[in-house]
Amino acid sequence: MWEAFQHGIFVVLDWFYGLVHDWGLAIILITILFRILIYPITRKQFKSSYQMQKLQPKMNEIKAKYAGDPQRQQEEMSRLYKEANFNPIMGCLPLFLQMPIFIALYWMLRELPKYIEASDHVATDLPPSFFSVLPDLTFSPNDVFLSDGFVSAIPYILLVGMFSCSMLVPLLMNKNTQRQQMMITAVMSIVMLYVGWNAPAGVLLYWDTSAILGVGQQLASRKMLERKDAQAEEVAVETKPVKVEIERKPKKARPKKSK
Repeated sequence: MWEAFQHGIFVVLDWFYGLVHDWGLAIILITILFRILIYPITRKQFKSSYQMQKLQPKMNEIKAKYAGDPQRQQEEMSRLYKEANFNPIMGCLPLFLQMPIFIALYWMLRELPKYIEASDHVATDLPPSFFSVLPDLTFSPNDVFLSDGFVSAIPYILLVGMFSCSMLVPLLMNKNTQRQQMMITAVMSIVMLYVGWNAPAGVLLYWDTSAILGVGQQLASRKMLERKDAQAEEVAVETKPVKVEIERKPKKARPKKSK
């Protein structure tokens, strides 16, 4: 089943290649297609992240108030999530959906020459490249660095740098990111730097393209949500009854009629 899944990805990739006649550009197009398909889910993720930012001050208050009572703190957090209709799992779902594609693409690109030779392509379609920028998408940055030197490996190294920073950028866009969360993500970025150094350039191209599209979608979604909140506040102000304070003059005592 896994081999069939990998072959299915190659079939889609091969179809895009037939349109653009460049394997790197075909990977970018298949990435765009995948991001469009999962956009309804990522949109919920962006909305969840936006709600998280709005809830952050209240969450900090709960943590400070119930610092010595973890159980009560968890109960209050759950109540806050329920009232705000916030689901923390939505923030991780798009990443889980991308991982099978990432792993299948990784192994498929490792054997991409075999897939190409088994199809109806000619010898000029090899090696799979991205114009003249990345001469061979099956090579890792480490492969190019060891065989051709630093200068030839610069485009591959840039891909690794973007791959490593792809998890940090969304957190930097979040004003309420906690220091501990930032430190954990920084450590994960170092791990990704090691993984990316030995990954095929085609996989790095897929992931970096997906990360750039994700940042663009996140910025657009945030602006839409902020505009929606601003409009809701304007409606609330317009419909709010205006209190008019009337200053009443003290009543003067009526003069008594003399008998």
